[in-house]
Amino acid sequence: MSKKGVLLVNLGTPDSTSVSDVRKYLREFLSDKRVIDIPDLPRWMLVNLIIAPFRAPKSAAEYQKLFTERGSPLKYYTEDLLDPLRKRLGDNYVVEYAMRYQNPSIEEGLKKLSGENVSSIHVIPLFPQYASATTGSVIDKVMEITKNWQVIPEIKFTSQFLENDLFIDTIVKKGKARMDEHEYDHFVFSYHGLPERQIKKSSVGDQCQLGSCCYEFHSSNQFCYRAQCFHTTRLLIQKLGISEDKYTVCFQSRLGKDPWVQPYTEETLHNLAKSGVKKVLAFSPAFVSDCLETTIEVGETYHEEFLEAGGERWDLVESLNDDPMWIECLKDLVLD
Repeated sequence: MSKKGVLLVNLGTPDSTSVSDVRKYLREFLSDKRVIDIPDLPRWMLVNLIIAPFRAPKSAAEYQKLFTERGSPLKYYTEDLLDPLRKRLGDNYVVEYAMRYQNPSIEEGLKKLSGENVSSIHVIPLFPQYASATTGSVIDKVMEITKNWQVIPEIKFTSQFLENDLFIDTIVKKGKARMDEHEYDHFVFSYHGLPERQIKKSSVGDQCQLGSCCYEFHSSNQFCYRAQCFHTTRLLIQKLGISEDKYTVCFQSRLGKDPWVQPYTEETLHNLAKSGVKKVLAFSPAFVSDCLETTIEVGETYHEEFLEAGGERWDLVESLNDDPMWIECLKDLVLD
């Protein structure tokens, strides 16, 4: 019986915390036309003459806070999924992993699966909500590589999995563990941001208005990133037992001067502190592995800013990482 291939793809990380490796990573990441969606020449100048040279030293310092003896958590937690998932799926499956940017590359992962003569390849971008800059970019890259193959097996993509029960339940389990330890005044669900123009590009007709239209989730906005984030949060608060007045959805990691999806996490935490909120539990449901945007940005930077603004406690629910329930979720996605 022929084997089936599975490729797990995460975003990517610098190979080390050196400025040169971080600069190399930033150049590859930000040169992606789906990440910075402007014409080629302006994007090249922006990335290579401004962002990479000036941002790399600061980013390298941040990565030094994040990396452990094993390297980047985003990378080693993704790698740690392989053996348990292989055992759950059995001998008829070949499971590999890749990073969209840097190493191991998608091309390497696909080459390994091709070498096993698999009959099909199921690519699972590890992003719960679809966005052109994440899942779309992975699909784009896989198609770019395989279009030159003489033999192209059946290829399947998981475009989103925010409604998967095991995905939601894993976050709920981790959130309840924190809630059992402490009492919180408010709950923040912080998602990675996107430029507003990218949200509008994915709109069906005039559906997207970047307002209350995102509060419902249906076939017309199923690929609207902002609507997906609100829907993910609704699924979570229902199982967490959080009331409507006790949570906020917001968006982090802005880059540049163009408007990004709102509300912004930085403004949210300051407004919460001003309103008298003292104890906050933060979730990052757009990330499945601890990374710079969770551990450092939400867990440390926002923690410091909230305390400086008058808050007393800011805790972060860790990502899914290598949780057995999350691995079971991946098995579920493969077999679905």
